[in-house]
Amino acid sequence: MTDVFTRNNTRILGREDGPVVMFAHGFGCDRGTWEKMLPYFIETHRVVLFDHVGAGDSDLASYDSVKYATLDGYAGDVIEICDALDLSDVTLVAHSVSGMIAIAAAVKDPRRLGKIVLLASSPSYLDYPADGYVGGFTAEDLDALLSSLDANYLVWAATMAPVIMGTPNAPDNASELEASFRRVNPMVAREFSRVAFLSDVRHLLKDVTVPTLILQCTDDLLAPAHIGHYLQENLPHSNLVQLTATGHCPHVSSPGESAEAIVNYLHLGTAPQVEPRLSVAI
Repeated sequence: MTDVFTRNNTRILGREDGPVVMFAHGFGCDRGTWEKMLPYFIETHRVVLFDHVGAGDSDLASYDSVKYATLDGYAGDVIEICDALDLSDVTLVAHSVSGMIAIAAAVKDPRRLGKIVLLASSPSYLDYPADGYVGGFTAEDLDALLSSLDANYLVWAATMAPVIMGTPNAPDNASELEASFRRVNPMVAREFSRVAFLSDVRHLLKDVTVPTLILQCTDDLLAPAHIGHYLQENLPHSNLVQLTATGHCPHVSSPGESAEAIVNYLHLGTAPQVEPRLSVAI
């Protein structure tokens, strides 16, 4: 059986005796997406990086379509990595769908987690008109999005990368995201996209007992402004910071601002509000 470190391509950096920060990447990405953030943490923290199974240099043979059909499979991996390293009081920085995974892990087994940072995350991308929840996408929207991904993943990656990145004045960022999308096995991408876009963790929010920092981006197509407020209202121990960074990947486009918000939160125990700049349309 493949060990957890090989399976998830786990890497440990920074101070061995420092407080632990674990970074969990979003859909279509891998642990390399955090590269620009690392200089802000490795001198003071023990940094844990990993790939979700099926992404990056994880062990593709360990990918199981049944296990990874729900968030629980990914949340179980996060907990297993923490157990294998005997980590405690972990700050789990989770981007996009990994925010859902972090919430699921915190409820499933909160022993190892001390804090959660939700970076451009949403509890559900799908609208639920019956209870008044607006995730940002109708069922028809998501069906079209997933159908286009199924039809030609590489074309989907090229089309969606600049839209998701949301930094039209910095096209290199979109190229970086597209390259990341292209590294994902297309079969895994098809299955993980459904986990990412069709999951709903709203019912778990009230059960999250660890302090949570919500980092809300400006003009984020996938997690619009009201989502950050929804999370703050429904997570018992949460702080919300509005970043000036535009788009869905602030750790790539604005690593300094993103890291500063996290470091301030970890050092001060609070998250000072950041005034947003003028919006930039996607």
